[in-house]
Amino acid sequence: MSRPMFEVIALTALDARAAQSGGADRLELVADMAADGLTPAVRDFAAIRAAVELPLRVMLRIRDGFAPGDLDALCARATALRAEGAEEFVLGFLDATGGVDLATVRTVLTAIDGCAWTFHRAIDHSADRAALRAAVAELPGLDAFLTAGAAAGVGSGREVLTGELAKAGEPGYLPRILIGGGLLAEHLPELRAEGFDAFHVGGAVRPGGWDAPVDPAAVARWRALIDG
Repeated sequence: MSRPMFEVIALTALDARAAQSGGADRLELVADMAADGLTPAVRDFAAIRAAVELPLRVMLRIRDGFAPGDLDALCARATALRAEGAEEFVLGFLDATGGVDLATVRTVLTAIDGCAWTFHRAIDHSADRAALRAAVAELPGLDAFLTAGAAAGVGSGREVLTGELAKAGEPGYLPRILIGGGLLAEHLPELRAEGFDAFHVGGAVRPGGWDAPVDPAAVARWRALIDG
């Protein structure tokens, strides 16, 4: 059995080194965690890439919420990050009805053609999860959904997550389920027993709060819990 995947949010090179030393497998790079993660500056991406050897998934989101905002500006940021060497991304947009904004997603994907990407927690705020999954199922590069199963977090979304795992391999359910959003250590034993194998944390490895740096010891504790 392969080792479960453990992704940690990083804002700085210091965060990135701490996450790597604690046993993270991959980093999600963001700015402004108070806004649930926005696109980092190119210079910050470059500094983090130079600091660690882990795969880096870069957030493409330039405003709070799940509308794209200035699409030209968003694509320009994506293009600049790609030119700097970014190879993996995180994105996802909703329209005013709560459905996936497929036109925007497709436009952004043209700027990161050939790259792997995660559809982020916009799915947890969508009007119809199954419809969203079906709509994006054939998009190139999509290999994961970051989801808690519910907008309120993992504690409220367990039943949804279990139901989606049961459909793994079906159309719309091929991408990996990456569990994150209100994920607590106490959730891990049951989630692992059910067969989930990918986990994402941010504040959970920052004992000093969202504005504090990642604590490598906290990352190591989560790594041990995930590995069982």
